[in-house]
Amino acid sequence: MKITSKGERAFDIINMIIMCLVGAVCFFPFIYMIALSFSSADAVINNKVSLWPVGFTIDAYKEIFSYPNFFRAYGNTIFYTIVGTFISLTMTILFAYPLSKNFLKGRSIIMKLVVFSMFFSGGLIPNYLVVASLHLTNTIWAMLLPFAINQFNLIILINFFKGIPEEIEEAAIIDGLDYFNILIRIVLPLSLPAIATISLYTAVFFWSDWFNGLIYLKADQFPVMLYLRNIVNGAASVGDGAGSADKTTIEITIKSAVIMTTTIPIICLYPFLQKFFVKGLTLGSVKG
Repeated sequence: MKITSKGERAFDIINMIIMCLVGAVCFFPFIYMIALSFSSADAVINNKVSLWPVGFTIDAYKEIFSYPNFFRAYGNTIFYTIVGTFISLTMTILFAYPLSKNFLKGRSIIMKLVVFSMFFSGGLIPNYLVVASLHLTNTIWAMLLPFAINQFNLIILINFFKGIPEEIEEAAIIDGLDYFNILIRIVLPLSLPAIATISLYTAVFFWSDWFNGLIYLKADQFPVMLYLRNIVNGAASVGDGAGSADKTTIEITIKSAVIMTTTIPIICLYPFLQKFFVKGLTLGSVKG
């Protein structure tokens, strides 16, 4: 039986109180948005809404779902998220594994270039010129290929691969495996926490990305984030015929519904990856 001192119990209690307060601060805006999205216009105008919907209605959601091509934009986002995450993981793993080997010639130079590019990027116009010169504009690949490798995720994965005991790989080499088979059969199964963590990072990036879609894509290729952004901007024109108070109310309720519609699906990923998240992040950050 584990015996704890009074000081340890006091520390645990204070820790729990602080965590509860931080959790409440994080959840309050989210719950408030849910309440606004399901509240009537009168309740929003009169500031009656706090943490529970007043005058329950789903009109804001009906308004969003009635827009043409809404579900096609949602399908585009799901495609970008799944395919983009798969491409990003594949390229990041194939880049990180060789760089985790100290005997790789030129490794230090490549690592310096990776770190340098983390702090100094080419900027928007050079990036656009590169994408345009590769004839990727107005294609779905403009959303997937230019952002396939993230330096931060790459470094996490390199450090995680370094943490795997070399004796395991040496034994596999003695048994006749080459490095590609070692990566597939041994390294990847042992790196599941880091891969799950990076998958979550990447999926959130592709799900939330709207700016690159605005620059590179046609209207029928827009992700749902960009599509709903245009809906929110259009909410102003929807309310132009009404008074200023009604216009503000329409914007608030539709914005709240938009946030809920686009946030909830990606939040559903967290419970499935949570058990890997902390382990993958901490183990990948031990070595430099």
